[in-house]
Amino acid sequence: MDTELFEKITDRYPFLSIVRYAENEHVGIILNQDAAVTTMYDFGSIFEEELKRMFLELGEIWWWESNHTIPINIFLKSDWEVFKPYLKTFNNKNLEIISGQVTSLSDLTKNRKKRKSITLVRRVD
Repeated sequence: MDTELFEKITDRYPFLSIVRYAENEHVGIILNQDAAVTTMYDFGSIFEEELKRMFLELGEIWWWESNHTIPINIFLKSDWEVFKPYLKTFNNKNLEIISGQVTSLSDLTKNRKKRKSITLVRRVD
């Protein structure tokens, strides 16, 4: 991919990820990545202009109104269902993430901080 085009995409649409899989580059929003596979909504598979516009608008809503750790389909729920046919799954062994946000459901459980309660006891001698 041309570096100038690459920079324009990442500056204008920070929520888009660019990946390389089997010598092909894909642009879209990564839904989830685990140890074996990465699932992505592929923007390049959308041919209708109205759906492309909606994809970018909803992507911006997700990017600016969420904390980026919640997958877009959970955050936007029914608004995002129209993009289910554009979901692609890639084997991580052959995948290179060039740029972009990666969400992972397993990170949601890891990042939860446990609160510790400390009880002070006065020692009487």
